[in-house]
Amino acid sequence: MTPDELLAIGDSIIAGARPGEAVEAVITWSRDTEARAYDGEIEAFTSAESAGVGVRVVADGQLGFAYAGSLDPDIVGEVLEEARDNATFATADPTAGIAEPDGVAIPTLELTDERLIGALTDDKLALVLKLEARVRELDDRIVGVESVDYGDTHSIGAVVSTAGIRTATVETACSLVASVLAADGDDMTTGFGFSVGRHPGSLDLEQCAVDAVNRAVRMIGATPMPTQRCTVIFDPWVTAQFIGIVADMFSGDSVVKGRTPFGDRLGEMVASEVVTLVDDPTDARHWGATDTDAEGLASRRTPLIEAGRAKAFLHDSTTARQAGATSTGSAVRNGYRSTPVPGAQAIVLQPGTATPDELLALVGDGVLVQEVSGLHSGVNPISGDFSTGIEGVRIRNGRLAEPIREVTIGSTIQKMLTNVVAVGNDLEFFPMEAAGVSLVISDVTISGGGADDGADDGADGGVDDE
Repeated sequence: MTPDELLAIGDSIIAGARPGEAVEAVITWSRDTEARAYDGEIEAFTSAESAGVGVRVVADGQLGFAYAGSLDPDIVGEVLEEARDNATFATADPTAGIAEPDGVAIPTLELTDERLIGALTDDKLALVLKLEARVRELDDRIVGVESVDYGDTHSIGAVVSTAGIRTATVETACSLVASVLAADGDDMTTGFGFSVGRHPGSLDLEQCAVDAVNRAVRMIGATPMPTQRCTVIFDPWVTAQFIGIVADMFSGDSVVKGRTPFGDRLGEMVASEVVTLVDDPTDARHWGATDTDAEGLASRRTPLIEAGRAKAFLHDSTTARQAGATSTGSAVRNGYRSTPVPGAQAIVLQPGTATPDELLALVGDGVLVQEVSGLHSGVNPISGDFSTGIEGVRIRNGRLAEPIREVTIGSTIQKMLTNVVAVGNDLEFFPMEAAGVSLVISDVTISGGGADDGADDGADGGVDDE
């Protein structure tokens, strides 16, 4: 399929609009490849194409939606009729509608690499086999491989509407993921590594393997630690998950429903001055980069927090109308089967200048958090309460010391943002909507069951946050 072919399908759909109807068609096509290696062989391989169309119809404030997993002309024509019929059963809503062109120019981004489109299957399989072999040879304590996976996608998405939107986006992306097992006696630990890019040659196999092995062997011998307050460093993977939760709290949908602690705080200081949190899908390095959002509006850089001050919420056209705001080009969808909602596409903390080693020295004594568990269930998005299990490594005298597990950290999102001491320079991209950097947060409560090591339970871990 080509972008022009998808646009032509969209044209045919909106040509059937009746007077007084607003019609929007979303048409997608993709070719996806997945491969998994195990014990020196390819355990699983799939390569498949998928396509579909979703249609929204709005008439007299009533919205109907329908979709089909086919681009057959006869089936596509039926989707419009089904969406129109569904609208008759909807409750009238004065804010119901589709996106209107807003005059923002669509950025020119390099999101497609022909080297992925033309890559040979044998080369992809060789890559995942090489990664599995590499993780096994890096350290004798690696006793097994849970999974080593390669995945890629070549996708095209088009949006055409009676409002005058007519856009198409083409993207390629690929990733390597390794998950390994390390052991010393009866003590077994796990670790993982990632690499993402636009074509197979851009993937860093060595770094993926090293990260997976280091994260696993680092945790051998981990024990609980005493309950205390201290300074923590979130490694980039943990930070990416943390800021993803914060970004959800800045969603226009959360704001209009009153389900965020930041809903009435635009213009206020909500974080440390070193915190600048941005959703920037115009950064082509990011996994979530895109030139248009899911309603066909131009992507744009949207600062949510700038130097600690709340600057904006993420809106699609619907929540913008509900809030009396304007869309930030932040509509996202779970494919053609869903209607749009506002959300982050490429969220990132503005990196600082300090290296990871310099952050360790800054903290002095504290904890490096390299994994969290139960993160979403442990965070209340309305109150901001934060409590989750962690594993990581103690920091003593500015150096990594013994590993810890079976402990939790507790605070609130609001307090943690305010207590950010420093942001690292080690920006990493993951196959998700958030990128990560090392993040130093003071005065976090660590709850554990370890023996008292003489630490002051009221200490803040060596960083003065006054």
